[in-house]
Amino acid sequence: MAGELTVSLSTEKLASGSPEERATFGLFSVTANERLLTAGQDSENNELRHGPYVAGYPLAEWLAWNWWRLRWELGRPSGQDDRRRWNFAHRMATVGEGYAWPNITIFSDGLQSFLESKPSGSPDAVLFRYIGAQRREAVSMEEMESAVDGFVKGVLARLEDHSIQGTNLHRLWNDLAAEREDPDVTRFRRLEAQLGYDPDDVDEDVVKHHLRDAVELGEEALGEIAGDAALRGSRNHQMLSASEISNIALGNGFDGNMNDAVRLADETILPQPGAVPAWRVGESAALSLRDQLDLNGEQVSDHKLSEFAGTTTGVISDTHRWSDAMSFLLDGQDDSARVVIRSKWETGRRFELARLLGDRVVGPQMHHAGECLLPATRTYSYRQKVQRAFAAEFLGPFANVDEMLDGDYSEEAQNGVADYFRVSPMTIRTQLVNRGRIEVEDAPDIAGRGAD
Repeated sequence: MAGELTVSLSTEKLASGSPEERATFGLFSVTANERLLTAGQDSENNELRHGPYVAGYPLAEWLAWNWWRLRWELGRPSGQDDRRRWNFAHRMATVGEGYAWPNITIFSDGLQSFLESKPSGSPDAVLFRYIGAQRREAVSMEEMESAVDGFVKGVLARLEDHSIQGTNLHRLWNDLAAEREDPDVTRFRRLEAQLGYDPDDVDEDVVKHHLRDAVELGEEALGEIAGDAALRGSRNHQMLSASEISNIALGNGFDGNMNDAVRLADETILPQPGAVPAWRVGESAALSLRDQLDLNGEQVSDHKLSEFAGTTTGVISDTHRWSDAMSFLLDGQDDSARVVIRSKWETGRRFELARLLGDRVVGPQMHHAGECLLPATRTYSYRQKVQRAFAAEFLGPFANVDEMLDGDYSEEAQNGVADYFRVSPMTIRTQLVNRGRIEVEDAPDIAGRGAD
């Protein structure tokens, strides 16, 4: 469960530097879920401390300027230039100004915020050597916002105490406060950040054009599409529009009926999205639905899976109809729907159809309930992690996978179970890694636990 975040700065004296630096100098520390992320050793006297001595002013500027991207931008993009820009917006070490900032990376999945800390890469690190273990901590977005607000306001208060006014930080924070109070500006800044841009770093008309698609596609779906475009390094000019999605659905999709798709019983209670890791929501929904459908430990056939999703088996068997953009469900004005699958392989198509079924099933308990577009993208947003966890558990329930393997985690045994449940071997291997049955470095994480 996402927990508490504390960002603190003691008051210390600095002999030289700008007035802003001297007024905000102190020992800096970050604690998440009662774990200190900034512990290190002073390279001059080998003193162990909770954090480095820094000026809070440049960090407060960095937090204020990057606030929208820290809040809304999803995973690291693939392109080198986009990755470099992402690093400057999310890695605290890029704050600069001559201080040894922590190796902390801050990013979001839309509902939770993550702080990824690493020790100093070199034992000869100058100024301050971070010695904490490499770890990733999750906190709620509300906790992150509160911690950032508290830190920046504390820095501003110290400036005021030294009669320092009208700084760049004052301007940035006042502008940000006004933007956060304006719903229209918030929508603009949110999509701008989801596309991987700094404030005002993209053509305003481009963003407004995409925002108009929210009327047709849905606000949450729009953000998922933007995040997928940014992840692939394509940025705004290749973000799918509503008309492009409609054309893909018409040319590459299959018929479906939203009312034919299964739903969880009204009395089903799932974990609160955002309050727990995404995989818990998806797994719980899958187990509840399997129990409701009386599937026990059975394999889900193509016919049954298609029936549950409200479509035909052609969605799985017709591997010549696919879209390299993304998988999605697009509901029509009546009860009709179109189903589009990205994978060219049957096991992949089963998994993606199960992801879309999971999105439909969990929808009423997520913010996207009632939207006409249900996208399954490459990103690791909270929503996409829920989908992956649902699909893995619904197609290959782990309790049955574990029972069938009976302690034999060889590749041959894993492949045999994968064949039985008609999922990819990667799905089984990832489940075993996530459950601690095997250890595989850099194993893909279908259920999204590694991103939690």
